[in-house]
Amino acid sequence: MSTGDGGAFGAGMAGAPFDPVQFIKKPQVILRLASTLFAIIVFGCILGEGWISDKCLMNNDANACGYGTGIGIIAFLLCLGFLVLDAMFENISSVQYRKYVVLADMGISGLWTFLWFVGFCYMTDAWRKTDQVPPHGYGRNNIQAAIAFSFFSIITWGGITFFAVRRYREGFGEAFAQRSSYDDQTQSSPYSSFPGSETGDPYQQPPFTSQKETPDFQQPTY
Repeated sequence: MSTGDGGAFGAGMAGAPFDPVQFIKKPQVILRLASTLFAIIVFGCILGEGWISDKCLMNNDANACGYGTGIGIIAFLLCLGFLVLDAMFENISSVQYRKYVVLADMGISGLWTFLWFVGFCYMTDAWRKTDQVPPHGYGRNNIQAAIAFSFFSIITWGGITFFAVRRYREGFGEAFAQRSSYDDQTQSSPYSSFPGSETGDPYQQPPFTSQKETPDFQQPTY
């Protein structure tokens, strides 16, 4: 695969100046920024008022609080990392490296969409089973916000996965089309036409042929 083309996998030509306005307008960047905010809300709400006396408010299930906090913090770090890669993507001249970035984005985004779905179901079920709520509604709003934004995270990470898959398919199609065009241009016939074939002269003799010479036959005399 050629590494000289800077326009593969949904990006512009390598070496183009960074445009922050166009960068912010990209759908995957908008979704990633939203996912970053949602992740902060989820683990921030749980760490803020999700615990009381070392007990998780969601049915006293420490795993529920720990799961929501863990995937929220990791999702926050992943979003920051991929935002940096999105900003640098235009300057990656190697098509192979661009492919690795898109594949990583596609795989991790798909995985985190699933993990957020599991987290939403887990925390919702744990909160539903909660019998005793602290007095004055302590932590209620935080837990409900964490559950709600874990659901919103499923949508945003699912959108990121969609755009990653589409970018991969577009990049694969562009690379295949360029390879086919290159093969068509470089392919040549192993046999050249013989003189006269262009003019359509049916009497023109092909090359590398010679007329068969027959010796003159004389009648013997007796």
